[in-house]
Amino acid sequence: MLTQAQNDLIEKQIGRKPRGIVRIAHQTAEGVPTVLQMRSLVDSRPFPTLYWLCSRDLYRAIAEIETSGWVKQIEWELQQDDDLRKAYRRNHEDYVALRWQLMDPSDRACIERLGFTHLFDQYGIGGIAQWDKVRCLHMQYAHHLCGDNVIGQRMDAEFGLKELVIKL
Repeated sequence: MLTQAQNDLIEKQIGRKPRGIVRIAHQTAEGVPTVLQMRSLVDSRPFPTLYWLCSRDLYRAIAEIETSGWVKQIEWELQQDDDLRKAYRRNHEDYVALRWQLMDPSDRACIERLGFTHLFDQYGIGGIAQWDKVRCLHMQYAHHLCGDNVIGQRMDAEFGLKELVIKL
């Protein structure tokens, strides 16, 4: 359960009242939330995003990476490098399995009742169905901060995101 102070900080970070949060999944040493674990149903709608980046500082830095064209470069590398592609696929598989494992039982029952089970098996990191493509570096990096993600590891190595000072 989030405290009122945490809710207020997250609201300030994302610019609106937060919905569907299970917990803070990652935060700085100073206690600034960076990643939120989300429910699989938000406002009775399927929401296949397990980890949501909430740090404005990280958001801005990653947005610059996205606009630089790096996504196309990493997608090209995924096509050329079998080991990278296999590791990335494992990241998606692990993400899907963890999402099911962490899912609230009532959300799971509702998802099954509504016939959305296939979506939660099909959609990987960032809600993408094509697991050889990269969608939303923000969600890739959020997953990286909470687990194992080769795209996030590359972003740290190439852009030094792990050295970024997170203020809000």
